Amino acid sequence: MPAGAAPKAADAKATAQDADWLYTIQRRDTLYDLALAWLEAPRTWQDLQRLNRVADPLRLPPGGKLRMPVAWLKREAAVADVMFVKGTVTLRRGAEPEQPLAVGVQLRSSDVLRTGEQASVSVRFADGSRLLVPPKSEVQLESLLVLGRAALPAVVLRVQQGGAENQVVPNPQRPPKYEVRTPKLNLGVRGTEFRVQVDGDRQWVAVDAGRVRAAGEAVDLAPGEGLVAAQGALQRARLLPAPDVAAVPRVVERLPLRLTWAPGTHSAWRAQIFARQDFNRLLLDARVKQAEVVWPRDQALPDGDYTLRLRAIDASGLEGAAADVDFSLQARPEPPFIRLPAPDAVVYGSGLELGWTLNAEAPRVRLQIARDAAFKDLVQQPPPIAGASQTVSLPPGTYHWRIASVTAAGSGERAGPFGDAQRFELREPPPAPPPATPAINGNQLDLRWPAVAGVTSYELEWANNAAFEGAQSHRTDKPELSLPKPAPGRYYLRARSRNADGIASPWGQTQLIDQPEEPLRWPWLILVPVVLHVLL
Repeated sequence: MPAGAAPKAADAKATAQDADWLYTIQRRDTLYDLALAWLEAPRTWQDLQRLNRVADPLRLPPGGKLRMPVAWLKREAAVADVMFVKGTVTLRRGAEPEQPLAVGVQLRSSDVLRTGEQASVSVRFADGSRLLVPPKSEVQLESLLVLGRAALPAVVLRVQQGGAENQVVPNPQRPPKYEVRTPKLNLGVRGTEFRVQVDGDRQWVAVDAGRVRAAGEAVDLAPGEGLVAAQGALQRARLLPAPDVAAVPRVVERLPLRLTWAPGTHSAWRAQIFARQDFNRLLLDARVKQAEVVWPRDQALPDGDYTLRLRAIDASGLEGAAADVDFSLQARPEPPFIRLPAPDAVVYGSGLELGWTLNAEAPRVRLQIARDAAFKDLVQQPPPIAGASQTVSLPPGTYHWRIASVTAAGSGERAGPFGDAQRFELREPPPAPPPATPAINGNQLDLRWPAVAGVTSYELEWANNAAFEGAQSHRTDKPELSLPKPAPGRYYLRARSRNADGIASPWGQTQLIDQPEEPLRWPWLILVPVVLHVLL
């Protein structure tokens, strides 16, 4: 009958190095049948009987446990399936030329995987255990086997450079045999989640769940612990706690993709972007020395739902516990660039032209103008505009405006996010000066008018035609001007004012002046003010 007593001394040494698999006895099981199905020659049912002290090899109690050393089990070649590939990932198999790796390829023992910049690959083993190889890594599948009746996987990995993130599925009877080797570390795993990194002479192990046995270490690494191999020594360490990700935006509307978080006391971080809550699909990866990460446009992700996984890195280079936060990228269609007016422009008058570039994929524009920067107090929000400009008329005041791209009508209208808002100010232009009062003073024509508040100079035009063609222009910083007495004839006079910014008012009323012939020795000036028009 199966027993938990110690095996004979002859078997003790063999089983000390290879943990036993505890097989659950099924109805009608016998030691003869089990040995035939599970054991590698020269092991026989008698070895099982001695190890487990079974009295009757033909009568085994269903539900009982039978110990089978892993070293005794049959070994068969196994394969691993490629679940996900992103970017440039290559496979080297024996003497064959290195070739691109694709989803669905079955991997075998001795295969070598290499990932390029911002590339990754996920692999699934026979028992469902997973391997994620991040960018700029080289990992060899040194051995892929199944033990016994295709039930127990035996996986040996070798990480030459970069990293390997492992999720090992535990077995309720006995954890699978899963080993990871680096140039300096040999790791035995029994149902766990852990990470390995190799950077030249420095190597790291971090355990997130379960336990990891490192050769030379008397005690297993527990969750939250790590191991640093550097300068010929091994040093255990506690993992840094998960960073604070409360400040990470939940919606991102701009490219390039930029994510920020609270810096805390850390000086370096590892940031990874996965498909939403799918940690087998690594899309972007970065190490940064500030509390933000920016991925350039040539690495832009499509709009969608993602998860940021963030870890702080300690002074030794060991990455800490992860904090995960979901976010959505909603950056398309991208907003146009504003052309005019310039930011914080000051415009005199009641109207101005707003101009922008056009997004070729979304040629219409959604426009908003508001009195406040939060765009709560909207003053204009017209239907989508099919063009690159819009002239707006508004009362004097300070305004904020922004635009978003809108897809073409009839193609399933969709508006993208607004671009950065800009501010402009509309001001009343300076008032035109009132009509001048003329007077003859000897050989001069003196013109005077009331001063206008806020005006620093005046401009007058004098012509012999109502269109002011060929007009003479005069400027003065005082509300008066002296001109040579004109020859007899009809003349037209108009004036406008300018403020300290050099902004001109509309032309004032046109004055008609008739200068008669001189029947006497002194001139007579007949002034007939006539309002012809006012230029607004």
